[in-house]
Amino acid sequence: MSYFSIHEVHQAIDYLRQFLSIAEEVGNKFMEGQAYFKLAGCLVGLGCWNEALFYLITSVEILDAIRASFISEDVLKISFRNLCKGAYTCLWKVLLKLQLTDEALYAAEKGRAQALVDALKINYGLTSLSLLSNESEEELTIILKKISVSTVFLAVQEGTINMWVLRKGRNAIFTQAELKVEGAHEDYFSELLKNALKNIRAGVDLSHETIDCFKPLYDAIIGPIEDLLDGDELIVVPDGDLSLAPWAALSESLRIRTVPSLTSLKFIIDSPDKYHCKSGALLVGDPCLKKVTKRGGCPIYDQLEYAKKEVEMIGEILKCQPLTGEAATKKEVLRRINSVALVHIAAHGSKETGGIALAPDPCWESKIPEEEMSDIQAVKLRAKLVVLSCCHSGQGEVSSEGVVGIARAFLFAGARSVVATLWAIDDEATLEFMKSFYQHLRGGESASSALQRAMKCLRDSDKYSAPKYWAPFVLIGDDVTIEFDESNRESRK
Repeated sequence: MSYFSIHEVHQAIDYLRQFLSIAEEVGNKFMEGQAYFKLAGCLVGLGCWNEALFYLITSVEILDAIRASFISEDVLKISFRNLCKGAYTCLWKVLLKLQLTDEALYAAEKGRAQALVDALKINYGLTSLSLLSNESEEELTIILKKISVSTVFLAVQEGTINMWVLRKGRNAIFTQAELKVEGAHEDYFSELLKNALKNIRAGVDLSHETIDCFKPLYDAIIGPIEDLLDGDELIVVPDGDLSLAPWAALSESLRIRTVPSLTSLKFIIDSPDKYHCKSGALLVGDPCLKKVTKRGGCPIYDQLEYAKKEVEMIGEILKCQPLTGEAATKKEVLRRINSVALVHIAAHGSKETGGIALAPDPCWESKIPEEEMSDIQAVKLRAKLVVLSCCHSGQGEVSSEGVVGIARAFLFAGARSVVATLWAIDDEATLEFMKSFYQHLRGGESASSALQRAMKCLRDSDKYSAPKYWAPFVLIGDDVTIEFDESNRESRK
């Protein structure tokens, strides 16, 4: 591509076609896919949009076939998809340039959360169903039939957010929000989000309807589509760093949750009725971490007094015995975790990975978060709801899969929905938050409604009204209700 960089585009095309011929001759499918992608890039530079589209479609088809050959290798699939991100992104951008907005939605969706979708198909026994194929219109129709809540799909492009609003039984509506700022670029929204989070953690107060420091984000995304929404619920399919936005906190009037992709939501909704447990709870709090020490024997982690109080309080509401202290080992948690409808974990979380520390795990800081995620993914989880009341449990590596961290691991394993946190949470405030959340959940309200009520409870309080206390909680996946009538036999053992 050196010739392309010095504007010798036709020379670059000649060399790339030679490269493509070599790739085809030696049977290197990856090189072939990349050659088609790079040729498309040259053609885009010449303004040959339709020809570029052909090459991009061919490139993506080849890359999809390679990825499918990895079968169940989740890490390999994620790495490969990240390596090939440019082809998928360029495809939907070219389709938008050609004003093929529905096709652009199909292309953007096809590149989202592919490895997670593969896992859900296997977990739920839906292996006869295909991934989004080139027959995009038919596939989107199937998805729309499953969507009963207003949904917005986001795709970031420089200083523009492309948005498709989906509502049951209606055609997708495409709109764009352009930032009228000088120097807007691909990472502008990431910087906007980081600044907003910085202000929130510093204790900036909120306005009546939205958080002041999030107002630009609200105005850019929610504002333009507010009149298009049905009801008071909204599902967001975020893009890039927008996966780390505290969506549930952006509006008092809307109950907002996120999903990694439209297809993952469809498969969660399609999960067999008998797959998820109807009752039972596993409450894990303040695992004993005395053995996790620095050189010299000094403990790395403090015990979480309020985490223990939190699960004991929840246990009283739900009438079940929590697992705490030395009993809260990874082995014991994994033994019980696949036989309950609700899992609640209150423990230390890793800022880098979102991983969770369970007793005794002496090497947790360097190894266990990754091992935990693979351990969780290996479990056939039957929980309808997992609540990760741990600092940073919604964090992880942002990729085309969304956020690859412990929250995704629970979805991967079969959880229907996950409540996670985006930053370090306050012990006392979280105790009050969870008290309200579980009172409403126990009263028969859905997870999104209980989350909204808990946020309002803290927002209206004198002590915890600042957004840093209640805004980090997000709901990922389906909106579920939990039955609490039957005894929680497994969690009493």
